[in-house]
Amino acid sequence: MKLASLKSGRDGRLVVVSKDLTRYTDAARVAPTLQAALDDWETAAPALDELAQGLESGSVPAERFHERECASPLPRAYQWADGSAYINHVELVRKARGAEVPESFYEDPLMYQGGSDCFLGPRDAIVMPTDEGWGIDMEGEVAVITGDVPMGVTAEEAGDYIKLIMLVNDVSLRGLIPGELAKGFGFFQSKPSSAFSPVAITPDELGDAWDGGAVHLPLLVRYNGKPFGQANAGVDLTFNFPQLIAHAAKSRPLCAGAIIGSGTVSNKLDGAPGKSIENGGDGYSCIAEIRMIETIQDGEAKTPFMKFGDTVEIKMKDRDGRSIFGSIDQRVEKYTR
Repeated sequence: MKLASLKSGRDGRLVVVSKDLTRYTDAARVAPTLQAALDDWETAAPALDELAQGLESGSVPAERFHERECASPLPRAYQWADGSAYINHVELVRKARGAEVPESFYEDPLMYQGGSDCFLGPRDAIVMPTDEGWGIDMEGEVAVITGDVPMGVTAEEAGDYIKLIMLVNDVSLRGLIPGELAKGFGFFQSKPSSAFSPVAITPDELGDAWDGGAVHLPLLVRYNGKPFGQANAGVDLTFNFPQLIAHAAKSRPLCAGAIIGSGTVSNKLDGAPGKSIENGGDGYSCIAEIRMIETIQDGEAKTPFMKFGDTVEIKMKDRDGRSIFGSIDQRVEKYTR
């Protein structure tokens, strides 16, 4: 089934969305919000699935679904932890500054805890006080939403706690990252509000494109209206979602509604760094990656970070070319209080 939160109050209004993303039915009789449904998932999920079947058959009331009316599926969450499953991305960043990737990175996932109190809707603008020096970047990712996960869960067990899947634009401020990391205390200012796809789906919606740990489909990124990335989310990942969940729950339980991100989807090409789509590759899911390749190959980065007026679209299609999650479609705009 496919679920969305229409903009309403702080936590949205839960609706069930048709498979083709054209219609929705209100889910208030099951749960007012997605978080409420996740808190009682064993009871709520069957009732929501019944609504989903009724929506497809036409036996329940339906209204036209507009992605622009959506908040993030979880407009705010108790937990947002973003991993780095695609080590190619890390290798490029390190190589560009002449540093080796520690061997531990291939065995123990990188992960940071992001701000989860104020997510952007899929069509909300990325607003910033300045577009210079901060290095505004998009990062196309996949994320899962969990149920209650016990502390110490193993990777073999963790897949059972994945309830929903969605897409992410993990907005990053590259110009602020070095100074923050130099303090030795991690990201904060350099990681503003992230945006999520209009719809979150249960894993069964993906069919054989979901193997229990990864989505085996291209993540499509358009930058200023042009194809920018089509890296396959099921290729070149060092850690799958059960492994990331087990990492996050090593020393603490995860509350229902915890969001775990994959990190920037990144593919290699014949064992080497990827190429742009126009040069025969699968492109990139963030600007930093192409800048790193430019630095490695030419000695300097040439592609600028995002400026006011720039746009990014992130989506994923099934093998028949139909949108699965709807589109994250954002524009960078000037922030005014």
